[in-house]
Amino acid sequence: MKICIAGGGRVGRYLAQSLLANHHSVVIIEPIEAQCRMLADQLDIPVICGDSISMDILRTADAASCDAFVAVTGSDEDNLIACQLAKREFGVDRTVARASNPKNRELLHTLGVDTVVCGTDNLSHILEREIETDTIRQLLSLGGGTASLNEILLPENFAFAGKAIMDIPIPGNAILVSVTRDTELIIPHGNTVLLPWDRILLLTQDDTLHLLTEAWGLSEK
Repeated sequence: MKICIAGGGRVGRYLAQSLLANHHSVVIIEPIEAQCRMLADQLDIPVICGDSISMDILRTADAASCDAFVAVTGSDEDNLIACQLAKREFGVDRTVARASNPKNRELLHTLGVDTVVCGTDNLSHILEREIETDTIRQLLSLGGGTASLNEILLPENFAFAGKAIMDIPIPGNAILVSVTRDTELIIPHGNTVLLPWDRILLLTQDDTLHLLTEAWGLSEK
């Protein structure tokens, strides 16, 4: 996946390092020239020196070729505008914005940002969950953003198809709430068998969801 990051401060650098470690392609937009040089030297990736709410800078960063755009500058307003431009003008499919002020979270959602993150610790896991697969959808954020209720659509090539839940790895203390198969709602037990195209309702902590997606082969591209 190719990801454009607006903001090359501490959060942007940490996120870029995490994504690069997982073999994603990353480009950063950062307005401070000295910071650009440092990032380019440390990470050995393209760093565009300029303002992420500039159409010319977004064009230079080749935003149109990106699978996701994530804005983590210190300005919630700039993060919103950058995400709106990326989606509306350059057709980026997934946008993620950091909200420094939690009160702005719902507003950014309402104005078109796909995913809004208030904390920074789980940002890389949340972002990867959003961009890596369309099989996982967050329905509800819980515990101040530390946990979530998610819907998982099991793919046709699900590695554990036909196996009972008791025989399937479920790391991270995740809880399977329900299984929907066609129009049938199933309350899962240990002997419940999972099949392709089942929709799983899953309660998990955000910093461990990636363990389950890896164990189930849902994060492979």
